[in-house]
Amino acid sequence: MAHNNPLEMILSAMTRMLRPGRFLWVAAAVVIVIAISSGIYTVPADAEAIVMRFGKISHTAMPGLHFKIPFGIDRKKIVPVKRQLKLEFGFSTPGRTNDYQAASYDEQRKERSMITGDRNAATVEWVVQYRIDKPTDYLFRVRNPEDTLRDSSESVMREVVGDRTVDEVITIGRQQIEDESLVKLQELVNHYGLGFKIDQVQLKNVNPPAPVQASFNEVNEAQQDREKLINVARGEYNKAVPKAKGEADQKIAEAEGNAAKRVNEAEGDANRFLALYGEYEKFPAITRQRLYLERMQEVLPTMKRKIVVDEGATGVLPLLHLEANDSPLAPRR
Repeated sequence: MAHNNPLEMILSAMTRMLRPGRFLWVAAAVVIVIAISSGIYTVPADAEAIVMRFGKISHTAMPGLHFKIPFGIDRKKIVPVKRQLKLEFGFSTPGRTNDYQAASYDEQRKERSMITGDRNAATVEWVVQYRIDKPTDYLFRVRNPEDTLRDSSESVMREVVGDRTVDEVITIGRQQIEDESLVKLQELVNHYGLGFKIDQVQLKNVNPPAPVQASFNEVNEAQQDREKLINVARGEYNKAVPKAKGEADQKIAEAEGNAAKRVNEAEGDANRFLALYGEYEKFPAITRQRLYLERMQEVLPTMKRKIVVDEGATGVLPLLHLEANDSPLAPRR
């Protein structure tokens, strides 16, 4: 007899399946399906799996397809060891996927409010980039390791900022703060056994508090103007001083050259005089006559008109060989 009622059809099918022979096969199939579905798992490419057997660590599974003992005997924990994670302090990025990446709004205001070493207030925002380096320590050494890392990073940053002046924190000391914070935070993480590797500590916005920010900006502008004027003055100094030194060296060189020239000329004149004196001692008359003639040879060409008079002449006019135009007796036209 056909069953027209759907409920009756389902009950009839279940009755046939629950017959003693078929029930065992169905139960075995269900067990196999459950075992396969709960025993096969996949580890992502950026992660590792820590497998625990009866609550105790059994082994570590690398990325890929794996099988574990089902029915809760083996349990796995996937840890993203190759994924770079980050924590934000004093601010938050919209659309974040890590629940521990940023604190609440009220906590953010507390995080970025700091006191510098010269008792000034500053707002400091920073980022910590890290990876899970030791999965077993991360899972089993410390409860809530991300919260511990946040507290540790805030403690280290307050310590480092508290050792510096506000000018160093806001301007020239940023790189030193980042480097020192990275070293100290890694030491603290290793001490607590958090299982993290700190890749970078990066300062973001570092500013004075809002009520005094305008005044602080004016001070910075004045300092920058001062530095600019100092650099301009140094440039002019570096330009003028080498030029003056060059001119001084040039004049010194010229003076030394003139001195050497005068000394050489004097030494030459002295040597020439000594040589003439030696000749004079040998032949006084001849040397005296030669010197006289040489001097006359130099002097006479410089004179316009030359008159030579004999010492024994009684009259001047008969002995002058004057041209007609130069004679006082020549007729005038």
